[in-house]
Amino acid sequence: MSIFNFVDDEALGKVASVDTATVIVDVENINQLKRLQVNHLAVLQSSRPGQHLIGLITQVTRKKSAAEELNDGIVDQYAELNLCRIALIGTLLDRDGNKENVFRRTLESVPEIDANCFSLEGDNLTGFMRTLSSIAADKNSLTLGRYTLDEHAVAYLNGNKFFQRHAFIGGSTGSGKSWTTARIIEQMERLDSANAIIFDLHGEYSPLVGDGIQQLKVAGPADVESARTLDEGIVFLPYWLLSYEALVSMFVDRSDQNAPNQAMIMAREINQAKRKYLEDRNYVDILSHFTVDSPVPFDLKELLARLNSINTEMVAGARGDKQGEFYGKLARMISRLENKISDRRLGFLFSGGEDVLDFSWLNKLSANLVGCTSENNIAGIKIVDFSEVPSDILPLIVSLVARVAFSIQQWTPSELRHPIALLCDEAHLYIPQRSMADSANNISIDIFERIAKEGRKYGLSLVVISQRPSEVNKTILSQCSNFISMRLTNAEDQGVIKKLLPDSLGGFGDILPTLDTGEALMVGDASLLPSRIRVDEPANRPNSGTVDFWDEWQAPVEEHRLTAAIDNWRKQNIQ
Repeated sequence: MSIFNFVDDEALGKVASVDTATVIVDVENINQLKRLQVNHLAVLQSSRPGQHLIGLITQVTRKKSAAEELNDGIVDQYAELNLCRIALIGTLLDRDGNKENVFRRTLESVPEIDANCFSLEGDNLTGFMRTLSSIAADKNSLTLGRYTLDEHAVAYLNGNKFFQRHAFIGGSTGSGKSWTTARIIEQMERLDSANAIIFDLHGEYSPLVGDGIQQLKVAGPADVESARTLDEGIVFLPYWLLSYEALVSMFVDRSDQNAPNQAMIMAREINQAKRKYLEDRNYVDILSHFTVDSPVPFDLKELLARLNSINTEMVAGARGDKQGEFYGKLARMISRLENKISDRRLGFLFSGGEDVLDFSWLNKLSANLVGCTSENNIAGIKIVDFSEVPSDILPLIVSLVARVAFSIQQWTPSELRHPIALLCDEAHLYIPQRSMADSANNISIDIFERIAKEGRKYGLSLVVISQRPSEVNKTILSQCSNFISMRLTNAEDQGVIKKLLPDSLGGFGDILPTLDTGEALMVGDASLLPSRIRVDEPANRPNSGTVDFWDEWQAPVEEHRLTAAIDNWRKQNIQ
């Protein structure tokens, strides 16, 4: 039995024109025309029995038409043309097998000319929204909040499709973007074997707690000095985990005329240093297969000594010793390498101690970063704080963690693979538009583009989170099939989202600048209905940095705050 209870006399009007997914309705009842609102729902009679077509009102028009001659020969100068444009978004079936009232995001038919159209409101709207909620609901469903159209109807998402097909979460500062992300994280945490890494660039998600959540932090100078370890939530990402291209971008100045030679020698000597490590420890089975990009430890001091030797090498000549082929040509690279090693900000790369040179150390790091709760005995949701990573190498380091996750998924036999999601907060900082000049950014982009294109088959999902979608790499955004967009006030950012929406919903994006704080436009494969929703408050609010200026300016100021700030600044650590 249909949930709808329409009477023909209540019809909004009749279908006057039908396109592929767009219908024009001639509205007969002027009073109903006045009540219509853009982005609200309408129902149309289908050409097939037992079906109703659901559409989104995208335009309402009332205008004077050309003069018409009435039956008695009198010319009507005041004839009106009242039209309503509707984008078809799905079909409601009265019965599908053993199930009643099933909504599908497909168009199994189109309305006929003169078919009745009804505005979806009142009890009919309530019944439809309840149907949507009951279709998607189970005890572990992913839900963000409630539909703006009906505050009693819960807005569910298909959790499988949301992560399978990548997602984008965006919104201007203060629009509720972090709030929405926290809401999703908290629901993931409830799942026994949930597995995700959240790239937290500012420590924003540190308030999120739970049995399934662990807080990790890339080691800062104070952590290195106090010799804190992975068991204490401190992550070291040693230099030998970097790919050859990443190492070259860090140590070789591309503007140096000797850069090609330096890159070639770097590849040769790193390969040899890894070979020596394997030979010294008798890892014979790996010796015949490893490459310069294989995650094999090597001693940086020995590499530096070898580079110095090549840079000062003298060889026998016809008239005595002469300078070697690469004499003096490695000086700038060696200087850059020595400066990087001595830079305390990069302690997480170069000051991990003997532990990170152990062959089994990568297993421990992987269990903590990529493992779920049963594999690391801590938690499957890992929030990694990158706040103390220098901004100039931030893309390189974030992409290193992403590369570790991708490589492990790629090299895991398919029958043993367990899915993992990467939540990329502030994505515009490390997945920007491609630039010919910045090789470090391009290395990061290459990794994330590969994940966006190939990750699904390896069980790796991307959730791109940014306040500036216009600055995020367009190739990666084009791979996202789900969009949760909060308020966007910048015209360029709005334009990016509008272009990604289906053509039939192009006008739906016009509401982006008018969304309230905590409201979102939800469109995509995971959403049963393209809609406007109000996001529920997470149990633990992130540190989004929103300060009540006017209230704070009326309260007394904490003593010694400036002294504490300067002391922490000098120590590069917040006490």
